[in-house]
Parts: sequence; structure tokens; C-alpha cells
Amino acid sequence: MDATHRWRFDLSYDGSFFRGFASQPGQVTVVSAVQDALVLNLQLAQPPLIVGAGRTDAGVHAFAQVLHVDLPTALYRDDRGNEAQRLMHSLNRQLEGRIVIHEARIAPPEFNARHDATWRAYRYLVIETKYPALALSQQSSFSWAVPGPLDIDAMNRATAQLVGSHDFRSFCRRPDGSNADDELRRIVLEATWSRLADTWHVTARNESALRFDIRASSFCHQMVRSLVGTLVAVGRGRLDENAIKERLLEPSRVNMPDPAPAGGLSLVGVGYSQFAGGASGFVS
Repeated sequence: MDATHRWRFDLSYDGSFFRGFASQPGQVTVVSAVQDALVLNLQLAQPPLIVGAGRTDAGVHAFAQVLHVDLPTALYRDDRGNEAQRLMHSLNRQLEGRIVIHEARIAPPEFNARHDATWRAYRYLVIETKYPALALSQQSSFSWAVPGPLDIDAMNRATAQLVGSHDFRSFCRRPDGSNADDELRRIVLEATWSRLADTWHVTARNESALRFDIRASSFCHQMVRSLVGTLVAVGRGRLDENAIKERLLEPSRVNMPDPAPAGGLSLVGVGYSQFAGGASGFVS
């Protein structure tokens, strides 16, 4: 086997171009796009194995995804400078802005982008509209437009119930082949809603936006989108704010609101120790 170095890539991407992060036969995903770029640039015999910090669904964005990949020790036969900078430039040129690699570095051989992550942070953007008829037509690839007004105080009281270690079966899609009685326990470190003024006038009528920030040790499938869908229902007065606590204590997805659309969700931070290169993203 040829000698390799383990590389860590920090990257962002517009999820609307991809059918999610992980490889899927016959689908364009983040992993398949990066693999194709590496094969072409480094003239590899086969696509390298890529491991990411988390798997985003189709349409979900990332500003701080982290992955690792093992690449040949000598990336370029005629290297004329910094290999990392040359690799980043070549890959970014081929990926054409749909994926942007912000940093590439050689990591310790034991580094694992998934298992060494100590937390992940996500952010969801909701546009609060006063015009219910326009809510469906104003869906953005980076936000969810919903009829307002939303009671952000009630939403935050409900959100506070998420912090700590809980069984999130009520808010997750169960993995294929798993037992319905198996817990989906996750540790939420912090979660909150905040209201943002539209100072950039990106909405049609200078409406406000609500931002949901959540950081946890890990997440199960569709967890954040399901939580947002439920919390927005609380904000609209369609669901009691204690419904979160009740479903955490007695897990059931029966009669729960639908998950929020994928486009409003972004991975914004991944935590690592200094041994693994430190955190990626906006959250310290």
C-alpha cells in the first residue's frame, strides 16, 4: 500500500445543489463531488474514502463541515510550493463554488472527523411574514417563510426544555433496522431563538427573521428540522409549549408537526480538541 497522509478539510457548501452529504448510488452528493475532484486532480486510481463530521440531508447547507481523507504522501510529482495551498486552489476551481474548501491541513494519523468531534452546531432561519398567502411562495433555499406573528418567548420557554440529556425519539427519523424501543439519546448543550431585524432588506416587506441556534454532542436524523417544526407550531399558538417536555418523557411521533424544510438549516460549527486542530465554524 502506498504511503499516505491523513488530511483534514474544513469546507462549506450550498446544499441545494446536492442530494445530501453522504454517498448515494447514482446521486450527486457532497462526498461524491469531492471524491471526483480529488480523483481528477491527483490522478487517483479510485475514489478515496471520505469521513465527515456529520451527514446533512438533501438541501441542508454547511458553513463549517469537516472531513478527513487519506491522500498520497506526495500529492504532486512536480510540486513547486505549498501542497496544501495548491490542492485547495485546484479543488476549489473544479468545484466551482458549490463547495468551498477553506482550509486543508495534514492531521494526526489517528484523527477521525466524525468520532473526534465533541459537538456540532446548527442554525435555522425562519422568516416571519404578515401575509399568510405569500408564505408558501416565499420559500427560500436558505430560510423558511411562515405566517406570523410568532411568540418567541413561548418558543424559548419550550426550547429551554431541550437542554440536557434526553431521548429524542419523538423528534428523529429512526435508523433503518433499529428497534422501536431503542433510545435515541442525545445531549443538547445549548439552544435558543433570537429575533433578527432585516437590516439588509432581504425580505419582500422588511419583515423580521427568527434564528434558531442549537449545539449538541451529536444529532439524530432530522432532529433539528423536527424540533424547528414543533417550536414554530408553539410560536403560532397551535401547540402547547409543554409539548416538548411531554414528548421527551413519553416518546411518540404521533400527531407531531412535520419537520421544517431543509433549506433553512445550516451546519455552522464542529468542535474538536487542539490535538485535532480545534473547532471549525462560528461557535466557540
